[in-house]
Amino acid sequence: MKMLDQNDEADTEVTWADQQNINAFSRLNMKIQNLEDAYAERKKEKEYLDDLSSELELADEDELIPYRIGDAFVSLSLEACLKRIEAEQGELSSELETASKKIDGIQAEMDKLKVVLYRKFGNSINLER
Repeated sequence: MKMLDQNDEADTEVTWADQQNINAFSRLNMKIQNLEDAYAERKKEKEYLDDLSSELELADEDELIPYRIGDAFVSLSLEACLKRIEAEQGELSSELETASKKIDGIQAEMDKLKVVLYRKFGNSINLER
């Protein structure tokens, strides 16, 4: 954290509308952080499924595969297991795409607020994450 020099400080009055913009930026910032965390988790989960799918290509077709559903494991055939993994990968891909679009939309809103706030307050305000 850096302290502002007295030369950098502005004697700009903070109006009610300015405070609302600052609050909106703060809410969007928290929202985008939560979305990015969820996105990272889903991406990691998809990578695990991709690795699992690659590993199962080496398995015997007659062998039953223990597949986790919730907190329990169920023995499935290789074909059924691969179908379930493929379905989960599709769901995760669509969730990742949706989350990415939400993040981009929120980032655009934040950029608009940054322009307004930096125009009024200059270096007196720090809106970087």
